[in-house]
Amino acid sequence: MELICPAGNYQSLIKAVDHGANAVYIGLKNETNARHFSGLNFSEKQISKAIDYAHQQGCKVYCAINTFPREQKWSRWTNAVDQAMGSGIDTLIVADIGVMDYIRSRSSDFPIHLSVQASSTNLESLNFYHQQFAIRRAVLPRVLSLAQVEKLAKNAPVEIEVFGFGSLCIMAEGRCYLSSYMTGESPNTQGVCSPAAYVEWEDKGAQLESRLNGLLIDRFRENENAGYPTLCKGRFEVHGQVEHALEEPTSLNTMDILPQLESAGVAAIKIEGRQRSPAYVTQVTRAWRQAIDSLSNKDADGKTRQIVTEDLADLAEGKQTTIGAYERSWQ
Repeated sequence: MELICPAGNYQSLIKAVDHGANAVYIGLKNETNARHFSGLNFSEKQISKAIDYAHQQGCKVYCAINTFPREQKWSRWTNAVDQAMGSGIDTLIVADIGVMDYIRSRSSDFPIHLSVQASSTNLESLNFYHQQFAIRRAVLPRVLSLAQVEKLAKNAPVEIEVFGFGSLCIMAEGRCYLSSYMTGESPNTQGVCSPAAYVEWEDKGAQLESRLNGLLIDRFRENENAGYPTLCKGRFEVHGQVEHALEEPTSLNTMDILPQLESAGVAAIKIEGRQRSPAYVTQVTRAWRQAIDSLSNKDADGKTRQIVTEDLADLAEGKQTTIGAYERSWQ
């Protein structure tokens, strides 16, 4: 299976390439990608440098142009496609059908991977994207059971890619409106969940408070892990009790079912985290390289995967992990 790692900046890209990524995925410095945070992503000059470095090491570079264009800014998305294709990028990761159509107007065979933002979860949908836009691969949303993933990998006309490690999204990916509701800026169109301009931290001595656009999201005790303030993972008073009303902070980790994913025919494992540090990218890439390689080394008892899982424990949100929807036996 191909190991695809995040690169929010040039240093992260170097770390991913050097520690065994088969491909890295990046974004441009604008809202055409779903991680449009200040200080992240690549300028035109940086992309050329990044591609040169990765290609010298035999690593591919994928570019995410995976938000949904607004009519008045359509040219920003077409310009992003032109820039990425002109830079020598290996693949474009796309969600919007208009953007896919524009790519096909320029090239009949340039590689397109369907972004998780497209939220495509069934065979009929994948057939449509393949027939109309000749996509080569689809990144599945993190809402499918292992049995559903196996069925798609067996029957779909395209390669299947799944997330292996990183933050979970509790929404139908690509369709979240919570951030837009709170700040007026949607991750679907402007590429950022909980924009930094709306995030506030206030030290109250015994407690640290986080707010989003003035709304209290959470309170953390001294030395308690404080996550980034997204509305879905905040704590709120519900029927007199303060709790995680929507989702408790936790990370996806599919290490335990890696052999089943390989047996199912999954083509690639994706690591979430373009907003994370180069140190995070180093540790996660190294661990997953070892885990994937252990499958071909006949590590039957899974000792290698057990060791690297322990190495990843401190990187998980809330220092806890889950295999998420994969374990839904009724689906």
